[in-house]
Amino acid sequence: MEQDRLKETIEKAKRVYPLQGQIRCPYFKDNIILTSDGFNHLQYKGNRKPRNIDEQILKLTLLSKALEIIKNTGTLQEYRKGIEKVGKIGSDGFYKTKNVEYWGFHAIFGKDYLRKIVVILKRVGDGKIIFWSVMPHRKFNNQKLYEDGIEDY
Repeated sequence: MEQDRLKETIEKAKRVYPLQGQIRCPYFKDNIILTSDGFNHLQYKGNRKPRNIDEQILKLTLLSKALEIIKNTGTLQEYRKGIEKVGKIGSDGFYKTKNVEYWGFHAIFGKDYLRKIVVILKRVGDGKIIFWSVMPHRKFNNQKLYEDGIEDY
């Protein structure tokens, strides 16, 4: 049952997420690239282990809202830059590293009960900025925002 629900959610998400597509973002005044890496990150953790089914369903159902936010956002709430491992370990036993930047855009939505989500964009080195993730924000004005069924709003 859960696997069927996940499969259906993945199919719906694929319809709103055109791989190798792009979305114009007012904040950057540039296009954000939609890659398979971003889509896969909604289903798998950084270590390539699958997220649990509920987490996958939540992230995939929030995807359409995330794409709307990218199209309309003009204000940045979070920024992080650091050096991270990229690619596979080399024959010398070392990983290559690059500067990686992350931008977090928050959005509040809902009518009777406000919800907040965070959309993450990412750039490795001097590459293009890509969609990376979407997640619910835990609290807003001391109001717990994460709850079962958030994807239904």
